Amino acid sequence: MQLRHGQAVWVMVAATLMWSIAGVVTRQLEHARSFEVTFWRSFFTVLALLVLLPAWQGIGVFRRMHWKSTYFWLSCICWAVMFTAFMVAMTLTTVANVLVTLALGPLFTAILARIFVDSSMPTRTWVAIFIAGLGIAWMYGSQVSLGAPGVVTSYLVALCVPIAGAIQWTVVKRSQGRGEKLDLVPCVLVGAAISALVTLPLAMPFEASGTDVAWLALLGVVQLAIPCALSVICARVLAAPEVSLLGLLEIVFGIGLAWLGANEAPDRNVLIGGALVIGALVANEIIGWRQRL
Repeated sequence: MQLRHGQAVWVMVAATLMWSIAGVVTRQLEHARSFEVTFWRSFFTVLALLVLLPAWQGIGVFRRMHWKSTYFWLSCICWAVMFTAFMVAMTLTTVANVLVTLALGPLFTAILARIFVDSSMPTRTWVAIFIAGLGIAWMYGSQVSLGAPGVVTSYLVALCVPIAGAIQWTVVKRSQGRGEKLDLVPCVLVGAAISALVTLPLAMPFEASGTDVAWLALLGVVQLAIPCALSVICARVLAAPEVSLLGLLEIVFGIGLAWLGANEAPDRNVLIGGALVIGALVANEIIGWRQRL
């Protein structure tokens, strides 16, 4: 499946819109909480990818998976951490808090690439890291000062997602540098399977209603399996800065959907902190993009 540039942009926008439904769907759940939410989403992601992968890449895709590769398993573990921490964080704090924290991923990736891939980091990225740090401090610091319960715990759980994501992309770069090209979608499948297996004991006894399971099936298929596959196709056509910038739409869409669909309006401090984070990321990517032209 080969897309033209304009088509890839719109497909990537559609993928970010699908990613962004996690918050508003989670708020519709009646009884499922924490690890049970994570288990069902990961479980349905596995089922969806077991159908999508062979349909997309042929039945031989399972034989081509790099089962003996250390990089393959590191990537799978990172996906498992992201799937688990993301949904747990969604049950601990607001959608806006989680999504803005996730936006730190590109900056963490730049730092790890500088350390492990010997990739130089320009001054603009250091400035972006500083400004984004101020935004996060403003957002969460105001909630701590107001005595909001569980703020630190929710932040640490949410922070696991961009850290694992940064490690994931660094692993991919390292593997490419050593001549081993990881196919990310099979890694998503195995990561989802690990997440489901790890959270299964913690999810029992099951309390989800039939409606809850239907919502979580929607997340597994539409919010995760399909957009992950689409983003891999788009990444073959779009430049890395384009993918990063378009990925930020998930934050805008996610906060907007939670606001409209679950009446979860972000407070003033979250909007200010989020604007600092997103503004720093956008400026960093646009400047870097222009310098490479």
